Amino acid sequence: MMGESLVKINGIYLTEPNAIDHLKGHPLQQTYGGGFREIKGQEVFQETPPLPSHLRRVGDPGKRRTRASSCPSSSDLSRPEPKAVSKSNLKEKDAEIEVDEVFWNTRIVPILHELEKEENIGTVCAACTQLYHVLEEGNLLGNKFKRRGILLKTLYKLVDVGSDSLSLKLAKLILALKVSRKNLLNICKLIFKISRNEKNDSLFQNDNILELLLEVLRSEDLRTNTEAFLYCMGTIKFLSGNPRFLNEMISKGAVEILLNLIKQIKDHTGQHGTCPPNLDHLLVQITATLRNLVDSSLARNKILNACALPLLCTVLGQYIGDKDICTNIARIFSKLTSYRDCCAALASYSRCYALFLTLLDTHQKKQDLVIRIVFILGNLTAKNNQAREHFFKEKGSIQTLLSLFQMFYQSDLQSQRLGCAGGGQRTPPRPPSEAEDVLIKLTRVLANIAIHPHIGPGLAANQQVVELLLSMLEYKSLDDCEELVINTTATINNLSFYQVKNSIIHDKKLHIAELLLKLLVSNNMDGILEAVRVFGNLSQDHDICNFIVQNNIHKFLIALLDAKHQDICFCACGVLLNLTVDKDKRIILKEGGGIKKLVDCLRDFGPNDWQLACLVCKTLWNFSENITNASSCFGDEDTNTLLALLSSFLDEELALDGSSDQDLKNYHKIHWETEFKPVAKQLLNRIQSHHTFLEPLPIPSF
Repeated sequence: MMGESLVKINGIYLTEPNAIDHLKGHPLQQTYGGGFREIKGQEVFQETPPLPSHLRRVGDPGKRRTRASSCPSSSDLSRPEPKAVSKSNLKEKDAEIEVDEVFWNTRIVPILHELEKEENIGTVCAACTQLYHVLEEGNLLGNKFKRRGILLKTLYKLVDVGSDSLSLKLAKLILALKVSRKNLLNICKLIFKISRNEKNDSLFQNDNILELLLEVLRSEDLRTNTEAFLYCMGTIKFLSGNPRFLNEMISKGAVEILLNLIKQIKDHTGQHGTCPPNLDHLLVQITATLRNLVDSSLARNKILNACALPLLCTVLGQYIGDKDICTNIARIFSKLTSYRDCCAALASYSRCYALFLTLLDTHQKKQDLVIRIVFILGNLTAKNNQAREHFFKEKGSIQTLLSLFQMFYQSDLQSQRLGCAGGGQRTPPRPPSEAEDVLIKLTRVLANIAIHPHIGPGLAANQQVVELLLSMLEYKSLDDCEELVINTTATINNLSFYQVKNSIIHDKKLHIAELLLKLLVSNNMDGILEAVRVFGNLSQDHDICNFIVQNNIHKFLIALLDAKHQDICFCACGVLLNLTVDKDKRIILKEGGGIKKLVDCLRDFGPNDWQLACLVCKTLWNFSENITNASSCFGDEDTNTLLALLSSFLDEELALDGSSDQDLKNYHKIHWETEFKPVAKQLLNRIQSHHTFLEPLPIPSF
């Protein structure tokens, strides 16, 4: 050895000729020195240091780092001194030893000698793998194996090497041998330190240690091993951030195990009113892991089947002041409510609405938590009228939303003013600011609950609601924040639907129309669509119809019919229909080829959208009220096209033959029978009664 150069790797001096780590031999003995100490009872580690900060509070997974400190050494471990036994028990024990003696000497001892003499880490790792399989084959894994102390001492000695791959194999063996208390704690710490380096994920995948970690959480006592659970859970949380582990975790019962731990913590907190030391930190790790798992549909189904949403709500209520726990559970709900079945399940739990409002009141300055709670409320109220009603009936619900709206509006306004004071040129498109992001989600909730027929009229008459929305459109452009402007306009559209006497929307209709002009002249089709929708509601008012014509908006609407965009054509046609109620304004359809474009819309979209087809027919019906001759009213070509289209579309077999989906076919049939057919039939009769099919004779030649 003196002639060979040495290389120091992980604190071990290795001979350079081999390109891999080496070990010093350890003599195989019945008792060991070198830092081990024998005590009576349970094997223990030396006192462990306080929890690292990243395990005390990990609301956000953050970035995984390389190991910050060395692994536990062999000096941290010891084994129990054999307990005294009665003569009868001793005979039974001797019989067990006799049975195992041959297996021990022929199968296990040779591997232990390999571990003792072999200096090559790769070979030692292979020996550890072989030892695990031999113990498994002999059914010797578990705390009733009488010679496990010898095995543990041999394995503990190798921990000092510091190789992550070897340490993980050792940890797998030690966990499988069912260590407990201090030794369990330090093995969990060892595994956790390895897991902090994301590059080691492949080691976990290859060694399949995940099942043993989950078994610790499943079978060990929570309150006795809280700190060990914390490190074990920290490892699982890190691994859950890697999609490659999700299916394995879920298939091995991770969701059920985590929910059981949450229930134990919930029950203890409910009974005693307080949380024991470290259990709240553990709950942070558990909920962070569950947040990662719900990306999988398998996990979501397990949560639904376990009816776990009320459990999570209860815990949320118990830890209402703990921002990390609240944020993690809010993230879980944010993900779950993005799926219809999960969203419906949470929406049906009526207590959740008051809970979410309490969270908003408690943490209104915590933007990251507020935005998630408001996002959840937006999901719950998106397509569920009962959810809208439940939320609205909670005391202070609207005022809580408006207080948040006012606070983040002022914050955003101040930021924008500071930006303007800088005098810089217009910046390129950017993601929404934090304040804008909250406002986007708040306007979505307002837009959703405004759909409810018993809630919308009250919001339309609420001065503060309308003024905040209009203020948003006054100082915000599509270039500033497209989604916020569009959501705000959509909310105004929903409120403008209600034609009630005390509507603030109605009182400010002309101001709203002025604000919508800048959306109409934009290049943003979504913004244009929302603006036209608002005009569809407002144009039921005579003053707005005059505004539209005076500002040549009708020409723009006629041009939109050429957009070949079904929703835009529907909304534009709705405004034109309202304009043609006024006899003096019917002539505008002659401008820009309006009649032809309406006929084209009927042809292009009719069979797929009978509501749009109905609007076209109503508009043409209004336009032709004083008809004397179809050709002079519509033009020869459009008259003939209308006759052909209406005749075809009124034939039920032809009109409803386009879909193989029976539900969709029934949907189309309802709208065809109740909306399109009555007005189309009248329009066809009018055209036919004012149209002649006679052709003029040619002038004779002389």
